[in-house]
Amino acid sequence: MRILFVCIGNSCRSPMAEAVMRDMLQREHLTDWTVDSAALADWNVGRSPEERCLAVLRENGLDSEHVGRQIGESDFHRFDYIFGMDEGNVRDLMALAPAGCEARVELLGNYRMKELDKIIFDPYFERGIHGFRRCYDQIVICCRNFIQQKRQPQ
Repeated sequence: MRILFVCIGNSCRSPMAEAVMRDMLQREHLTDWTVDSAALADWNVGRSPEERCLAVLRENGLDSEHVGRQIGESDFHRFDYIFGMDEGNVRDLMALAPAGCEARVELLGNYRMKELDKIIFDPYFERGIHGFRRCYDQIVICCRNFIQQKRQPQ
């Protein structure tokens, strides 16, 4: 299974989702799964995730060495799932998807199950760290549920 998380700038939500999923995959011994993250825009290409994102990851025993990058056409052929964090991301991804796209483009929040709010909250413009903690909690639920649904029986 190959998974790509995408948000606008690849500085908050998508690198956080990548770190969370990477940790869960390691804990579940799913070594044949791969995960990455990317941006729709080029603002943060070559940069580390936002400091508040990294702080929340550290609070939860995680880290990220991700370097921001922009999604490319080859990603639509390389990954099985490409997750947008909100409806705008999914719409933009669908518009970018080339003919013959092999990836399934979805809203990550679809895996929140009974939760009504399917949008992974964008904490970037909030002051402080609270929004990043909320985003982290949403992502954990989605990643856990995705793994449970897609995991191959052992």
